[in-house]
Amino acid sequence: MRLGLFSDVHANLPALEATLSVLDAAGVDMMLCLGDVVGYGPHPREVIALLRKRQIVCTLGAADANLAFPFAKTEREGVAEETLRWTAEQLSDEDVQWLRSLPVTYRIRTPFGRLRAFHGLPYQPEKRMPLSAPTAELLPIFERLGSHVLTCGGSHVPFHRQVGGRWLIDPGSVGMTLGGEPGADAMVLDITKTGIEVATLKIDYDLGQTVFDVQAWGLPDLVAEVIRNGGLSEEV
Repeated sequence: MRLGLFSDVHANLPALEATLSVLDAAGVDMMLCLGDVVGYGPHPREVIALLRKRQIVCTLGAADANLAFPFAKTEREGVAEETLRWTAEQLSDEDVQWLRSLPVTYRIRTPFGRLRAFHGLPYQPEKRMPLSAPTAELLPIFERLGSHVLTCGGSHVPFHRQVGGRWLIDPGSVGMTLGGEPGADAMVLDITKTGIEVATLKIDYDLGQTVFDVQAWGLPDLVAEVIRNGGLSEEV
């Protein structure tokens, strides 16, 4: 089984288009998006439309949840809050309903065993998975979910490791990578009965177009800086 995995699109349409093109060329059997479809970037409606058109399975991210369920909103600060307010003004009722329909977790059967997909922590998209925690702390999460593979978004940095014979994977961010190199992050997982081969991708796209649109819409300069540089010294 060949799985295309990506996350944290953050309303960056050129990055998403390039990512889908590369994953199509890789001949994946299925694509999974691990949430934070919107937030920060300048193309929320266009990104939602493309994901819906392609019928790509997406899980609910923290930014998505804040927009889909404002009555249960998690207060954020600075740039995050400013861009979420702007995004809320752009979305149609149909867009919001689609965000509300996204599952908090999603599971599939693979040759290696059950794979669970989510953003952040299982059932808590606003939290972050402790990716580098000791095996003894992580194994109970695998056991509780009955899964051999956990895929999560939220860190914005590609990461994968084996945990007691199981796999913990974060594909990084399509639209707002913090890995130190500009471009879109994604992964291709070749899954067999005996294991997983992980290919980490760094995908070129038209950074200038996204930066131009960020500036045209009057979104924070910090967003454009992260897109141009592939990271920032302070967390956004």
